[in-house]
Amino acid sequence: MATLLLMQARGRLTAAEVASELEVSVATARRDLSALSTAGIPVYPQPGRGGGWSLVGGARTDLTGLTSAEAQALFLLIGRASSSSSVDATSALRKLVRALPATFRADAEAAGRALVVDPVGWGGSARARSPWLDELQGAVVRRRQVSLTYDGRSRGLSTRTVDPWALVDKESVWYLVAGTRSGRRTFRLDRIRSLTVLDVPAARPDDLDAGEIWSSIVDDVEQRRSRVSATVLVDHFLVSGLQGRFGRHATVVGAHDDGRAVVEVASHTARSVAEHLAGFGGAVEVLEPPAVRAELAAIGAELVARNGSVG
Repeated sequence: MATLLLMQARGRLTAAEVASELEVSVATARRDLSALSTAGIPVYPQPGRGGGWSLVGGARTDLTGLTSAEAQALFLLIGRASSSSSVDATSALRKLVRALPATFRADAEAAGRALVVDPVGWGGSARARSPWLDELQGAVVRRRQVSLTYDGRSRGLSTRTVDPWALVDKESVWYLVAGTRSGRRTFRLDRIRSLTVLDVPAARPDDLDAGEIWSSIVDDVEQRRSRVSATVLVDHFLVSGLQGRFGRHATVVGAHDDGRAVVEVASHTARSVAEHLAGFGGAVEVLEPPAVRAELAAIGAELVARNGSVG
């Protein structure tokens, strides 16, 4: 696909030029060009000085039907691939974006930068895809302002107009990073109650680094979420369960003499740590601090008082 897009966008190319653009060997470029010809696509070489490979008669393929919107949608995948283990997927997508016609290339590259994938959750259950995701992807890529009604929980509902900068997928919990009159703000998509994409250009910093901004946001949030830590003992097969509950605030720090894992967990209060641990029942033993042990005992007493008698 990348080779064919290059030929459609730039006309005649040598195997060496294809190899340089797509970061493959000249032998691989020649093999792929020959494969296109064998497959029935009118790609033929012209020998001699000034020669190269070209589409005979300026022939075009179905790839010419690729619209700007489709190019943007395709290269939103770049953000996902960049944070996955698939080096080949990332490389292939970036080769394709270089092969796009110049009129599409800028939008496709902007789409690739508009999505940040953070594979480490906050802890707790993952949420379903937001109903606003498609609209916001389009608004971010096309640089259009959006008017949204947002549930700020303690602050209640508010309606505001924002400049969308980027979208973040944090283990299926989606966020919008946006500019507002009060500066940069972050909105959770599952708290948006209504949304309208406006036909008004959105402002966005030219040097925007969405990944760096999100890292800063996460650092701030995690500092607030990790004010109280506890050291617990748990069987090794339950470590993944603790990590699912506490997110990045569950770290194996060693092994106990009895074979259990020593895990350090953290949350914003001793009560919160205890609430996360309570679901594991007697499978988790808290070594310290006393405040978390006391909160866990209090939760147990509350459960017994509410559910201890039957009939």
